[in-house]
Amino acid sequence: MPRTVYLLALGIFAMVTSEFVVAGLMPQMADGLDATIPQIGYLITAFAAGMALGGPFLTVAVLRFRQKTALLVLFGIFLAGNVLAATATSYAVMLAARVGTGIASQAFFGVSLSLCVQLARPEIRGRAIAVAMNGLMLGTLLGLPLSTFIGERLGWRAAFWAITALTVLAALASLVGIPRLERAENAGLRQELGAFRNRRLWLAFATSTLVIGATFAAFSYLNPILTEITGFGTGTVPLLLIAYGAATVIGNTVVGRLADRHTVTVLLTGLALNLTFLGGFALLAQLPVAAVLFMLGIGFVGVTMNPAMITRVQRAGNARPLVNTVHSSFITLGIVIATSAGGPIIDAYGLRGPLWLGAAMAALGILTLIPDLVRRTRPAPAAAPAPAPAPAAVLAMDAAVRNAEHSR
Repeated sequence: MPRTVYLLALGIFAMVTSEFVVAGLMPQMADGLDATIPQIGYLITAFAAGMALGGPFLTVAVLRFRQKTALLVLFGIFLAGNVLAATATSYAVMLAARVGTGIASQAFFGVSLSLCVQLARPEIRGRAIAVAMNGLMLGTLLGLPLSTFIGERLGWRAAFWAITALTVLAALASLVGIPRLERAENAGLRQELGAFRNRRLWLAFATSTLVIGATFAAFSYLNPILTEITGFGTGTVPLLLIAYGAATVIGNTVVGRLADRHTVTVLLTGLALNLTFLGGFALLAQLPVAAVLFMLGIGFVGVTMNPAMITRVQRAGNARPLVNTVHSSFITLGIVIATSAGGPIIDAYGLRGPLWLGAAMAALGILTLIPDLVRRTRPAPAAAPAPAPAPAAVLAMDAAVRNAEHSR
């Protein structure tokens, strides 16, 4: 495994930590910015909207650079956004900072995944993507609690300054450790856009949207489900969320080992298991042991499908930055759908509602795999039959004619 892949994981970890930091410091930021809790919640939405809508455009803007240079430019934009967030004196400034960091974060994902493919040997590309995506898993497992810990003790601005310092460290390590790669000759915008004519690519995007949407329909509401239905205390839930994060790290590693050779099988198995876990959680959420087991199962087969999802998208399209960035936008779309639909469903059906929503999205995800499964099981077209050998008499006559012509 190239060591530079671990540097990419460090950069992703910094950006995911920045994405999650607001969730752990809502009361403090509301007081500091003279805003309400719902307004602070919109800062999470602003980051996601920047990722989904602005990331592809920023990726197009940096296509003219070599990928290492593009990576450093994106580090710079992200760094400026975090400094602006750390020094924000009004809600409007913080909102602008969140949109900017979201845009840079999404473009960074696209360029990083493209670099993974270039740096790793073909037979370990799925594992390389899994290593880089561990930055995402560790952002959930460590980044959120660490930034919350810092913010609660030193103030919410200190959390953003800590992320800024981590970003500087990741940028310097990337500057020194990532080799300089030549820009591909055919990596212009026209070639990048040409990949989107493939219908299989859009089907792969749809699968990824549903995989992540199914998972976040449950993850977004784990806290109230575990406290109000299962009956765990508020002090226990953070420990359960850490266990959930550990399950995602383990699952991501397992999927990374299998993603190259068994891409569609891994996705089908993961969606089927997630459908089972989400449905079981919805039915048995009142039982503590069952609830914990199903929650850990969702962590094991949810966002951990990323290496297989990315491998499938790159095979259907290409491994260049724009395809990877648009893919990340569709992943973010899954989060937006799940979280925006979750509220009305809770109002109508209670806290078990999002779990059933997740199960329905997992079932739809399985349906999007059917064309690939049919293509794999369809028998290869029969080879054209070899021409029958000519009769001996015909061969003899042909030889006689050629000899006569030669004698003339």
